[in-house]
Order: sequence, then structure tokens, then C-alpha cells
Amino acid sequence: MIETYAYARAGLVGNPSDGYYGKTISLIVGNFRARVLCYPSANLEIKPSAIDTPVYRSLKALRECINQNGYYGGVRLIMATIKRFADYCDQEGIELSDRNFTLEYESNIPARVGLAGSSAIITATIRALRQFFGVEIPKHIQPNLVLSAEVDELGIAAGLQDRVIQTYQGLVYMDFNRELMQRQGYGYYEELDHTKLPPLYVAYQTDLSEGSEIVHTNLRERFSRGDPDVVRAMQRFAEITVEAKQALAEGNFKRLSELMNENFDLRASIVPLRQADLRLVHTGRRVGASSKFAGSGGAVIGTYDGTPEMLQKLIDAYKEIGAEVIVPKVIK
Repeated sequence: MIETYAYARAGLVGNPSDGYYGKTISLIVGNFRARVLCYPSANLEIKPSAIDTPVYRSLKALRECINQNGYYGGVRLIMATIKRFADYCDQEGIELSDRNFTLEYESNIPARVGLAGSSAIITATIRALRQFFGVEIPKHIQPNLVLSAEVDELGIAAGLQDRVIQTYQGLVYMDFNRELMQRQGYGYYEELDHTKLPPLYVAYQTDLSEGSEIVHTNLRERFSRGDPDVVRAMQRFAEITVEAKQALAEGNFKRLSELMNENFDLRASIVPLRQADLRLVHTGRRVGASSKFAGSGGAVIGTYDGTPEMLQKLIDAYKEIGAEVIVPKVIK
């Protein structure tokens, strides 16, 4: 029995520039994880989880499931991953043993709120397949393989950031410079010391679920046609990331907080946002914390002063709007 995990993530700064030759810093949120089990079996079987099973207690339960999880569960992600894994092995001349297996999965990552639940399922599946077949894949290539399952197989608009941090874990600085990406097909990834992070909180609201592809599809089209506002924003996101990396190295938490706020404000200037998402950001700021999207909406990450009193204020303020607050556990 092989058991693998991959964790939720939050973009500290720079997102969403990872898909646009930018720079980002991201961290693992170990409070939530996807779990995959893999074991030998007579046939190759993918066992559905609760969100894949079309049996509901009521019409209301069906609607709630669609609102929170969309129309697709994790089985299609795992099918795409198995195919891309086999394709990769073929391309690399790796002969896989003729053994069948069963894959089971579960995830407690809040769905479609920008915490990278889908890529976590794929990352955990890649880890299970690698162990089952005894295949070594260079670490810097694994995020590309995860991304290809989503982009090439399923047509989901996405970038490398989530897949890099879920592969490397901890806290990672990423540079997706155009020349670098075109030359080698992957970016520059630097693992940072997560113990130098300031006190952080993550707030999320499950009824704000929305697929990140909705946001990225529009941005990608505008970027591709050279929309000056989008191009300038992506350049500034990259600059913010470099400045934030320096602020982290110097322990300048005040500057880091300012940069995180700027990151969100810049994003809001180029992408129409739902009022509920704006409320999620401004709730934290009203309490005196910084706040920005952890991904594409539905969850935010920010810094606070680290005191139990302020954390409780954040918890209380977010509870009033139906959101949960956690202190992220950064797992290396």
C-alpha cells in the first residue's frame, strides 16, 4: 500500500504572474491536504471519492455540491495524470512494469477558493505512481508534468506556481523569465527559509468557490494581445516579488505587508472582482492586517502582529461574513 500527500498552497506575492513570465513566492499550507492510496489490483481502477458519486440526499445537497466543487470531481484529474505519466515514461524511454493498480483519493482542501486543490490531487497522484513503478523524475520537471495533465489533457488555464510549491514544499521563490522558460522549459526555483516568515493568517469562504480558469482565460487573452495595463501589471508583480524576497531576508515585515497589499491592489486594477471577494480582503485590512488573494479568489493570505488578541479579532471579523481563519502550517 502506497500512501502519498500533497498540500494546499498560498501565493505570498507575485501571483498571478507565474503564467506570464513573472516571479512569485509561494508557501505550503499544511492544514489541508490531498491524499492518494495506490495498491496492486487485478484491473486498473480509480475509485471515486464522495464528490464524484452522483448520489445526493436532496436537490439542495446537489446544488450545494455543484456550487462548492463544480461539475467535475477528481477522477478526471487522476485519469489525465495517469495518461501524462505514461506518456512521459514513453518519451523518456522508461519501460513500466505490466502491473495494474487501484488508486483512491480524498481531499480536505476547500474546493475552488484559490488554495490549489486540483493540483494537489495531481501532485499526490504523481508521487504515488512514481513509487508504484519505481520511476525517478527530476524535481524541477515534476511541476511541468502536473501542469500538463491540466493544460494539455483537460484544457484548464493554469501556471506553474502551484505545481512548483506543491512539489518542493516549504517556501519557494520562482522566476519564470521568458528567455529561461523558452530555453529550458522550466523556471528558476529557490527554496527559502520559511522560519523567516512573519506571522501569517489565511481566511477562506467556501461559498465563494469559482474555478481559477475563469480568471486566467481572460487574462491570458489580454496578455497575448499585448494589453498595456496587463503587461505593465505583470512586470510590477515580478518587481514586487524581488522586493518581497529582500524584505524577507532583512526581516522587514512592515515592507512585506505593504508589498502584499500592493500586489492585491494591482490585481484589482486589471481584473473585475466580485464584491464578496473584495469584502474578504478588506475585512482583514480593517482589523489592521495585510490581505491579498491566496490564489484567484475565495481565500486570502495576510500578515498580522502575531498576538493572540489580533488573531482573535481576525477570527471574529471573518466569522461575521461567514469565513474561516487558520494559521498556515508551512510543511517542508
